[in-house]
Amino acid sequence: MKISEQWLREWVNPPLSSDELAHQITMAGLEVDALEPVAGTFSGVVVAEITHAEQHPDADKLRVCTVDTGAETVQIVCGAPNARVGLKAPLARVGAVLPGDFKIKKAKLRGVESQGMLCAEAELGLSDASAGLMELPTEAPVGTDLRDYLQLDDHLIEIGLTPNRADCLGIAGIAREVGLLNKLPVNEVSCEPLAAVIEDTLPVQLDAPERCPRYVGRVIRNIDISRPSPLWLQEKLRRCGLRSVDAVVDVTNYILLELGQPMHAFDLDRLQGGIVVRTARAGESLALLDGQTTELRDDTLVIADHNGPVAMAGIMGGESTAVAEGTRHLFLESAFFAPGPLAGQARSYGLHTDSSHRFERGVDFRLQRRALERATGLLLDIVGGEPGPVIEAVAEAELPVRPDVALRRARILRLLGFELADADVERILSGLGLGVTASADGWLCSVPSWRFDISIEADLLEELARVYGYNRLPVSHIQADLVIPPKPEARLSLRSLRRHLCARGYREAITYSFIDPKLQRLFEPAVEPVALENPISAEMAVMRSSLLPGLASAVQRSAHRQQSRVRLFETGLRFVPGAPGAGLAELRQVPTLAMIISGQRFAESWSVASAAADFYDLKGDLESVLGLGRCQSEFAFRAAGHPALHPGQTAEISRSGQVVGHIGALHPAVLSALDINGPVLVCEMDLEALLEGELPAFTELSRFPEIRRDLAIVVDKSVPAATLMENVTAAAGAYLRELRLFDVYEGKGIDPKRKSLAFGLTFRDRSRTLSDDVVNQAMDQVIDSLEKNYNAELRNQAL
Repeated sequence: MKISEQWLREWVNPPLSSDELAHQITMAGLEVDALEPVAGTFSGVVVAEITHAEQHPDADKLRVCTVDTGAETVQIVCGAPNARVGLKAPLARVGAVLPGDFKIKKAKLRGVESQGMLCAEAELGLSDASAGLMELPTEAPVGTDLRDYLQLDDHLIEIGLTPNRADCLGIAGIAREVGLLNKLPVNEVSCEPLAAVIEDTLPVQLDAPERCPRYVGRVIRNIDISRPSPLWLQEKLRRCGLRSVDAVVDVTNYILLELGQPMHAFDLDRLQGGIVVRTARAGESLALLDGQTTELRDDTLVIADHNGPVAMAGIMGGESTAVAEGTRHLFLESAFFAPGPLAGQARSYGLHTDSSHRFERGVDFRLQRRALERATGLLLDIVGGEPGPVIEAVAEAELPVRPDVALRRARILRLLGFELADADVERILSGLGLGVTASADGWLCSVPSWRFDISIEADLLEELARVYGYNRLPVSHIQADLVIPPKPEARLSLRSLRRHLCARGYREAITYSFIDPKLQRLFEPAVEPVALENPISAEMAVMRSSLLPGLASAVQRSAHRQQSRVRLFETGLRFVPGAPGAGLAELRQVPTLAMIISGQRFAESWSVASAAADFYDLKGDLESVLGLGRCQSEFAFRAAGHPALHPGQTAEISRSGQVVGHIGALHPAVLSALDINGPVLVCEMDLEALLEGELPAFTELSRFPEIRRDLAIVVDKSVPAATLMENVTAAAGAYLRELRLFDVYEGKGIDPKRKSLAFGLTFRDRSRTLSDDVVNQAMDQVIDSLEKNYNAELRNQAL
C-alpha cells in the first residue's frame, strides 16, 4: 500500500524526518518497504500558459508557441500533440535542471529558436506519462514554481501490511498508529450527517444477510459530472497509485484510501426498481467495468436490481450501471461484506481489486454510514447535487460479535519480561481504540469494530510490546535448567534413511500437501479427503491422504520432458480423515515414506543389458531400508489388493502382524489416466514403523562349521514363497541359521499349474559340529511338513 507522507501529516504531524517516520512505522509492525520522493529532482520549472501557437515552418510535428511565464513571454518549439492556446503546463526555463541532471539551454529546432521546454509528466519524474504535455488546471497561477504549486516536496511511503492489519489499509488507520506512537492527537476528518434536500429513496433488500449484514446507500440528484476533480484530490490519488477518472469515481477512490471503506456509485437512471443483495442465479452473467463478461457461479454474492446483477459484491461494479459522461443522478452505496465467504472469490474469477483486497481482510463494520456522509460532502462540494436521506438495511444478528478480552497484569511481566505502568497500559490500549475498564487483576477491554485480529489475551500483549517498542524491550540472558531430552539409540534417524536412499540412486522429492480431488479419487476412491475452504486453485483443493499422487505426478512431468528413468522418494505427512462427518476432530497426520521407480533397471551403459525395472527391484530397495534398523525379520510381505495397484503385483507390508504399508505396480487404468507408459512401481509405508529399530548387539562367531543343504520342490502356483519359507523355518528346528530362496522356475518340464522353488538351508550349532544324521533328520522334517501341508513334491520326483 502506498501513501503520501504529506497526506498522513495532515492527520498527524510528528516532529520526525521522513526517514525517522518510516523507521518508526516499521518498528511498530507496519513494515515500510520503500520511501521515495513523489517527483524527480528538478528546479527552475514554473507554471506557464500558451498564448499563441502556430505550425513550425519546416516540421509537420512541431509547433511554435508563445508562452507566458508570468515574468516574461518566451518562444518555445514543442512537439506535443496537446500543445494549444490556453493550455497551462510546466515550463522548464533556460537554466532549469531536470531529473538526470539535464540542463535546459537555448536551442534552435529546425532553424527556430526555443527558449526553454514545455514538459510532460515523465520528464519531471512524476509518472510514466509522456504522450503529451502535463495539463495543469485553468486556475493555476502563471509564474508559480511548480514544486510549490503541486507541493512536490513529498515522499511516498510504501507499506507491506500483513493480512491481519486490514485496519491500516487507509490513511485513518495509519494516522491512528502514528498518533499513538508519538502521543499526539489525530485530526479526524468531518463526517457529520448531511440534511436531506430531496425525499427520493431506493428500496434495498438483503436476501443474503449472513454475507452482507449492512448495506447503506443514498440517492443524489442533479450532479454536474463535467466538473473535474480538484487538483488536490487528483494529486492525492496519483501519489497513492490511482489515476483520476471523473469526480464521482475519484471521490469513491479517495474514501477507500482515506478511511479504508470501498464504495461504489451507480447511475440511478440505469437501475431498475431497487437494490437486492443476493447470490447469483444459474445462467446469470455480468459485464464488468474492466470490459470482460463473467459467467457467475451460484456461490457468488452480487448486487442486483430487479432486472439482474449490476455488480459483483465487494469486487467490481458492472458496466451497465456505471457512471458515464451523461450521468446526472447517482445512487451511492457503502456496504459491509463478511470476510470469510468473500475470501478467494475474486481470485477464482481471475480478479484482484482494491475493494476485494480490503473486504477479504475485514472492513470496519460500523464505518459505512460515516464513509457515506464523507463521500456525499465531497461530491456536493465538487459536482453539486441534491442528496436524499440515508437508506440503511442491516441485519444486526449477522454483524460480527467482538467479545471483551481480559488482560492480566501478571501476564505482562511473565510474557514480555518487564513491568509496564498501569497508566501506560491504559494509554496504549485506549489509543488503539479499545475500551479499557480496570479490574482487580488487570483490565477488561472491549475490541473496536475495525480490529478483527484481537480476540485473546496474547493479542493485547502483542499490541503492548509493538507500541511500547520492540527495540525498547529489556534484554536478559536465559536462565533455566535445560534438560537434554533422551534420544533412543535404537531409533533410526530420518537423515540416515534419506542418505541411504540417495546412495541407491534415488532423489528426494517434496510435493504439495494439497492435490487435485480427481487425482485423489484415482488413487484412493474410498477415502473422502479433507477439502480446503479457500484453496489456492482447483488443482489444490483437498489434503492428500497418500504421498503417491504427488510422486506419480512428478513421474508424469518427468516423462513428458523425456526423462523416462526416474527414482524418487518422499518423506512427509499424509492426512487421513476419520469417520464420515467427523471433520478435523479425527484427522490423523501420519508421517510416511513413499518411493516410486519407472524406466530401466539400470542407467544406460554398454556393460549391462537393457531391462525394465520390476516389482522385485523396488522390493529389494525397500528391504535394504528395512535392514537399516536391524529388525528386518519383523517385516513381512503378503499378497494383497489396492485400488491404485495392479492385481497380482501388489503386496501389503506388515510389522509384527500389523499392516504398515503397500508395495506394487500402478494399475494400468491409473497409468492411462496419467498418460504414463508403464510399468511404474510404488511403495508407501508408515515412517514410524521404519524408524523404530533395535540396538546393535555383539554375537560371538561360531567356531564350528556350517552345513548347507539345497532343496528344490514343486508346488501349486497359488502358494506364496513367503508361506513356504515360514513353514520350512518352523519345521527345520533350532539349528537352522539361514534360509534363502535362490531359484523360481516355471516352464518346460513343470506342470503349467505348478512351479518349482529352490531353497538353500544353512545349519550350524554353537557348541559342536553337526553330524549328517542330525541335518538329514531336520531336512526330512522339512520335506514331510511341505508334503503334508502344501502337497509339495521334490523336484527330481516330480519330473
